[in-house]
Amino acid sequence: MGSVAMAQETVEVRIGHVGPTSGGIAHLGKDNELGARLAIEDLNAKKLTIGGKVAVFKLFAEDDAGDPKQGTAAAQKLVDSKVHGVIGHLNSGTSIPAAKVYSDGGIPQISPSATNPKFTRQGFKTTFRVVADDVHLGGTLGKYAVKSLNGKSIAVIDDRTAYGQGVADEFEKGVKASGGKVVGREFTNDKATDFSGILTKLKAAKPDVVFFGGMDAVAGPMLRQMKTLGINAKFMGGDGICTGELPKLAAGTMGDAQVYCAEAGGVEGEAKKSMDDFKAKFKGKFNVDVQIYAPYVYDAVMVMADAMVKAGSPDPAKYLPVLAKTSGYKGVTGTIAFDNKGDIKNGALTLFTYKGGAREQVAVVR
Repeated sequence: MGSVAMAQETVEVRIGHVGPTSGGIAHLGKDNELGARLAIEDLNAKKLTIGGKVAVFKLFAEDDAGDPKQGTAAAQKLVDSKVHGVIGHLNSGTSIPAAKVYSDGGIPQISPSATNPKFTRQGFKTTFRVVADDVHLGGTLGKYAVKSLNGKSIAVIDDRTAYGQGVADEFEKGVKASGGKVVGREFTNDKATDFSGILTKLKAAKPDVVFFGGMDAVAGPMLRQMKTLGINAKFMGGDGICTGELPKLAAGTMGDAQVYCAEAGGVEGEAKKSMDDFKAKFKGKFNVDVQIYAPYVYDAVMVMADAMVKAGSPDPAKYLPVLAKTSGYKGVTGTIAFDNKGDIKNGALTLFTYKGGAREQVAVVR
């Protein structure tokens, strides 16, 4: 007589994801969300067991439009939906206030891309990130502007968001620490399209490097207006401008090796292959290229699932201590380990420039 296989019990694991899937940087938010979708699909294909039951992973995706108020509302919605963990948010300005909501709900949150130092310094046990912070990013770019690009007169602009202002402040410190000179500091906002006032003001100072703390949706038009005004400076920025979309947003006004930017994260050696494989798989699945952070989102989901498996439970109270002790996890983006603040240990940065309308890696810096 043939035996009937016992249907194994299942456990539903609810993973939240929040990013700006509408608004000016929706292309970045959608990139993040697709990274989460790919991870959930791969996890379900593996038929992992958590506490002896087959885990069925479900994604609860929310849009925060890059807006802090909408971000906390999305966070509360996920807490009320009793998700077991959250990956997000994309921006520092939304991740920082949302962190309190998750902490109050006891739900672990891993940001794949929030780089403002304050994010992990609010004293919450539930807060983690898988990328290096702006102290490292801005400081490295500041040093690079002076030492490698030979910047003599450097102008700084920021968009007044938690991310933009934070990375610009750290950049300015890095410039000064390297003996460089900041000849002007201006600000705009993250919805602006006209920069003629601040650029005209800065042009008088004859900058050879202009740094912008903000996102690609604003940096593109800014590059176009710099060209119109005849400002032939190098243009620098953090990970917010370091995207595949920037050349399109700048509408053909970028010169080869004019723009330099850094991404929080970076792969070298054997990790380069896993990243290349991921990008090919992502493209094959969704028919779009990775923008920036999809691989970090993917790793964040996987690290969270790994902690649940080790803890034998998706219950946040049970797997949170295991998640906090994550060390030596081999991800697509490299090896992941958290320090006591929830920051990634030994986070790398990758410096890029653009040639022929495509991003080109310059160096990986730790």
